[in-house]
Amino acid sequence: MADSGDAPPVRPRYVRQVENTETFQIPIEAAEIYEKKFVPAIFAEWAPHIIEAARVKPGNRVLDVACGTGVVARTAAGIVGPEGEVVGVDLNQAMLTVASRVRPDLAWRQGAVDDLPFDGDSFDAAVCQMAFMFFPDRSHAFSELGRVTRPGGRVAVVVPAALDDQPAYRQFVDIAAHHAGDEARALLSTYWSCGDLDALVATMTGAGIELDDARTKTGTARFDSAEDLVETEVEGSPLADRITPDAYSAIRRDVAAEMAAYSTPHGTFEIPLVCHVVAGLIG
Repeated sequence: MADSGDAPPVRPRYVRQVENTETFQIPIEAAEIYEKKFVPAIFAEWAPHIIEAARVKPGNRVLDVACGTGVVARTAAGIVGPEGEVVGVDLNQAMLTVASRVRPDLAWRQGAVDDLPFDGDSFDAAVCQMAFMFFPDRSHAFSELGRVTRPGGRVAVVVPAALDDQPAYRQFVDIAAHHAGDEARALLSTYWSCGDLDALVATMTGAGIELDDARTKTGTARFDSAEDLVETEVEGSPLADRITPDAYSAIRRDVAAEMAAYSTPHGTFEIPLVCHVVAGLIG
């Protein structure tokens, strides 16, 4: 996603702020970048973990909430087989357009987690990967996932752990804040706002979902270079429209210098990403 100088980078369009959570409505170009960059760099690794936590089986009907371009839905489809069904739902039509192009055989619906467009007891499993931190009412979100899941089915979510538990990302945010101020820290910290595992479990059980599994795992976020990390994270947030060129350049420079230990012998840039995987049983 490096800027070649031929054209400005494509940026998600910031829409509004709800409580302490920034939400996004994005153009199709940004959804394409999401599928090309974010999915292989970060999200693809976690899709099998959430499907395993939800105990998805052949023949199941699975709902992927806040599906993005559909990497979890695609993973689920490989498990449920032709006798099952996978539905992806997302607020952003651009995400759904890309998801549908990648897998036109799956069902894609536009909708929000606070009012899922499905009848109760419709699915054997409802999953949500890397999006719960953006929901303004997480208790209601769990209630909606539970509502559409049949008794005996499971709800599973994956969220990044708190920023204090992310050695590399914490260093990146510190560098960004040093050059771009407290607003940069606030914007980039949104992603880690659901990282208290005990609080997440308490929210789920408070919504009437019985705890079935809760674990913390460390994965790897993979980028082409230190500059690629900076551009992926900055361009994927509202910070892209609020940062000065000088600050952006300084962040690139310092991340490359101060985080050089994450450069690999084969020329990539790989950093640890700690996430919580939580699953619950519907009674």
